[in-house]
Amino acid sequence: MLEIDNLSKRFGGLCAVSGISTRIEPGKVNAIIGPNGAGKTTFFNLISGMYRPTSGSIRLRGEDVTGLRADRMARLGVARTFQATALFEGATVLDNLIVGHRLRTRSGLWDVLLRTKRCKTEEHICREKAREALDFVGLSNVEARAAGDITQEEKKRVAIALALATEPELLLLDEPAGGVNPEETDGLAQLIRKIACAGMTVCLVEHKMNMIMNLADKIMVLDHGEKIAEGTPAEVRANQAVIDAYLGSDHADVQ
Repeated sequence: MLEIDNLSKRFGGLCAVSGISTRIEPGKVNAIIGPNGAGKTTFFNLISGMYRPTSGSIRLRGEDVTGLRADRMARLGVARTFQATALFEGATVLDNLIVGHRLRTRSGLWDVLLRTKRCKTEEHICREKAREALDFVGLSNVEARAAGDITQEEKKRVAIALALATEPELLLLDEPAGGVNPEETDGLAQLIRKIACAGMTVCLVEHKMNMIMNLADKIMVLDHGEKIAEGTPAEVRANQAVIDAYLGSDHADVQ
């Protein structure tokens, strides 16, 4: 799905990501872990098009997409969520999601001003796609509520639904379970597995190790901007460099 070769990003004298090479496996749940400041979010910003790399290359389905803007990457099928869930809190949940499928529409300013047939048709399609995404994440019952009135866990699901409404092939999730309780974390993990089972490729950054170890098919570990390990949960859990840098000895023997 995504091939990253020798990817680096410098901010002045700081090297936030240094020479990372990896593959995002298609149809699987890929995870990125590491301590705070390890470069995880910067790495996400590079592969989603928010940052332009200092060096290295990114290939999506074999096509060189290095340095493409975030909107171009989104049109190519790469969607993402963010650590902080930002919604239009005064608008309804459904209205927040309608914007997602606009990425796939063709109506321009004149279509909107003249209320052309194409504009009306695409508005209907966007609304239906938004409802499909809401149903997929289990929130059809809150579509008419203001986004500011729903729970933090529901906002996390709405953010995922917004990304799904763009019809992605690769979904990047930045701390999807941040700020929610253990029961809600389990529910979000089930949703992520459901997304992968539906044929999408998932890559997530997350600090909740029990969730990652039970959910991910493959894990990459970053520390100080460098990849220090990669493999299955069992392989990563047993890696001494990962134990020393991040997991600690308490995780070493967890099955």
